[in-house]
Amino acid sequence: MTRDSDSSADRELVSNFLRTRSEAAFLRLYDRHSDALYRFAARLSGGPNPEAAELTQEAWLRAIEGLSGFRFESSLKTWLCGIVFNRWREVRKRAARDFEFQVIEGSQAPEVSQMNVSGPALSEALGQLPDGYRSVLLLHDVEGFTHEEIASRFGIALGTSKSQLHRARRALRQALEGRRSNRK
Repeated sequence: MTRDSDSSADRELVSNFLRTRSEAAFLRLYDRHSDALYRFAARLSGGPNPEAAELTQEAWLRAIEGLSGFRFESSLKTWLCGIVFNRWREVRKRAARDFEFQVIEGSQAPEVSQMNVSGPALSEALGQLPDGYRSVLLLHDVEGFTHEEIASRFGIALGTSKSQLHRARRALRQALEGRRSNRK
């Protein structure tokens, strides 16, 4: 397919979706571009991970809201990737601004405090976690936020908060176990 035929196909898909607002029309558009968006999000976020999937979903939500104003001055794929990139930047800026926590001894929730590690070892292991894992773990286990509050703060599903916390705890335990085995 050439760029012109890609553009024509995208115009037809967008037009059909805007006209009908049907699930089937959206799915055709989604199927055409989601793999590329996910791959781009994964590269931005350090590999295939929950953050990449979340970025892709959020991009689609924003795209649906703005699709009627899209003028085809660039390709649809470029426009969609721009939305992914802008959302990724927003997440990074928010993370840098909101999550500069220091772990204070005694402030851990039982799941973290049961690991019997010193402050420096815990801080180092936390630093190795991906941003999404670290932020949810710190908010929930250290700061005491509920999953509902975390989901609302990040604009994510409640289940995403819970799964991020579960994965963060598992990754933290693995990092701490790796540290212990390296000292032996």
